[in-house]
Order: sequence, then C-alpha cells, then structure tokens
Amino acid sequence: MLVIVLLATVLIAYGTIEYLSHRRRVYSIPIRVHVNGTRGKSSVTRLIAAGLRAGGIRTMAKVTGTKPRIINHHGLEIPIIRLHPVNIIEQIKVFRFFSKYRPEAVVVECMAVQPDYQWVCEHRFVRSTVGVMTNVRLDHTLEMGQTIRKIANSLANTVPTRAPLFTAETSPAVLEELWKRARAIGSEVHAADPGEIDPDTLREFSYIEHPSNVALALAVCEHLGVSREAALAGMLQAFPDPGALRVFKAVRDGCEILFLNAMAANDAQSTYMTWERARQLYPEPGRRIVLLNTRADRFDRSVQLVEMMARHMQFDLLISMGESTDMLTLHLRRVGIPAEKVRKIGQKKAEAVFEILFAEAGSKGFVFACGNAGHGGLEVAELFRVRSREGVA
Repeated sequence: MLVIVLLATVLIAYGTIEYLSHRRRVYSIPIRVHVNGTRGKSSVTRLIAAGLRAGGIRTMAKVTGTKPRIINHHGLEIPIIRLHPVNIIEQIKVFRFFSKYRPEAVVVECMAVQPDYQWVCEHRFVRSTVGVMTNVRLDHTLEMGQTIRKIANSLANTVPTRAPLFTAETSPAVLEELWKRARAIGSEVHAADPGEIDPDTLREFSYIEHPSNVALALAVCEHLGVSREAALAGMLQAFPDPGALRVFKAVRDGCEILFLNAMAANDAQSTYMTWERARQLYPEPGRRIVLLNTRADRFDRSVQLVEMMARHMQFDLLISMGESTDMLTLHLRRVGIPAEKVRKIGQKKAEAVFEILFAEAGSKGFVFACGNAGHGGLEVAELFRVRSREGVA
C-alpha cells in the first residue's frame, strides 16, 4: 500500500512540474495563434505563419492536416513522426520543440475533436493571444452534436480568454454562439470579409485557395502589425498543404484528364462549395467524373455527401472507391442516383484507379476527387501529380 501511495505521489509531482514547465515555455512566446474550425485549418495556419514571417516576425507553426508538420522560422517543413495513436499531449511536446528556437510567434492548428479536449487544448496547452475560427460545418456530428449550433458551441471551446477571435464564418447562428462564448470570457469576435479578396489575387496562388481563407489570414496578420501587401506576398510564396486544392493535367494517348483533389473538403457543404468553384474555373471540362473515396469509420460523412450530390451536383459518372462501397451503392440507389451513372471499384491500388479513370474519361475528362484522403485517396492524387505533364492546370 505504501508503495502505491509513494508512486502516486511521484507521478503527481512529476505531472505538476511538467505542466508548470509547459506554462513557462508557452508564456515565453509573445504571440500565440490557435486555429480551429471545421475546414481550412491547415491552410489558414500556413497562410498566417507565412504572412507573419514576411512581416519580419520570427514565426513557427504546426499543422495536423493531410500530413502533420512543424514549419520552422525559415518556412521549412519538419515531419512529425507519430509512434503512437494521435493524442492532444502532442501539443506539449511541440511547444517544447518551439521553445528551443525562441520564436516571436507560433501558429498552431487545433488537433482535438471532442469538446472537452478542445477546451483543454486552448485553455491549458496553447493559451492563445489570438484565436481563429475558420468556419463551422455539419461534420463530426457524433462528437460535437447534430446541429450547426451545437457544433459551433463545441468549437467555441477554443475561443481565447480576453483575446480577439477572428473568423470567416458568416452564419448568424454561428456568430451568435461565438459571441455568446466570447462575451462570457472577456473576448471579442472579428469577422473577416471574403469579398475583399478579388479573383486576380486568387489566381496568383499556385493552387486553388478559398477567398475566405485568404481574407481570414490577412485580417490576423494586419491585427499583428503586418501590412496587407507584405503578408500577401509571403502567403503567395508559402508551401500549400499536401491536401490543398490543386488541379493536375495528365495526358496519355490523346486523352486529357484534369484531376482536382478535393478530398480535404470532406463535409457536404465544403465539397459543394469546391465543386461550384471548379465549375466556374473549368466551365467546359469534358466528361465530369466524381471519384468518391470512402472510409468505413466515416460512413455517415459519405452518406451526407451522396445526398448532397443527388440534389445539387450534375455529373456524368460517380466512381466509388475505398471501404464500404457495397453499402454506399445501396444508398446511392436510395437517393435516386441512376445505376448507369455509378461504378463501384472498391479498394484498389493507385495505378489501377489511374487506368480506370483514363478508360472512363474518353477524349477529355474532369475528375473531382472527394470524400477522404485516407485508404488510398492520397496515393491516387499523388500519382496524378507525378504523372502530370504541366503541373497546375
């Protein structure tokens, strides 16, 4: 019994010392930006960090998007090697790494989904001086709730105490929830305006970037003293997330395919917004093919996607790949997508998917890849990048 008591005492003492050490490391960094939201967290984190670096602020960042990375003060990327399942304790280790380089600012993407863990990430681990909420979408409903208001209330756990929160969200219901939380802890909500970003500016990016992401990142950089011009110049030079919206052109035997990797936008609303943007950029793309990659543990998300597709998207063929494609086929019939417009291929290697897409495209095709990047999706996108003749189309 005495041994157990002594062991518990040692563990408590060690935990207390480690937490106090973490707080000292956190407070040694004057600017701490915590980025949360449903979509665009990695992109906005990268944009803010690049804008601050361009403004002469020694800045490091951490993203947990398609591939977890630390971005150092020179803009170089360091892979995060995870030997164990993802755990929010990783944020403590990241700040230990940050502190070795004495940055003036850090920009950290929130890695928690559960509401309680989101609160811990902000109020115990990051203690941000600037909060960011990209947007609120109907996603992760099992963890955060079945309505937009409930999800907003969950994400609001990262609203910082007595510090500004910036958002590109426009929904009155969401803004009401954010303001409710902000007022309770002495904070304010600042809304960025995507309408300020003109199409010519967006065309300067080497990939398809959303105006809301750019507007939000610029607002944060301007708040921290970096001019709009300097911040934007830095953002245009930044490396995009591996899951960023990029269109690659692959040509073979007289057949041309434009491949858009939209697998990072994997909730229904974001996917539809990306589809509409693609339609504007490529009004005559040839045969429109939707490549839907599914995960068994995110099947509810796939259901939401196909319901949206049945209502709003006009395509020539839907190819389902990944896990649970038999179940998905039954749901496709239920929502009214004709069987002749559906092809199920299940789990196949990227090379096989590449061949199937060329066989289905005819002389010219546009492949809109969506759903999930895991379980083969990212490999297909990478193969198109490698095989692309001209890079971004």
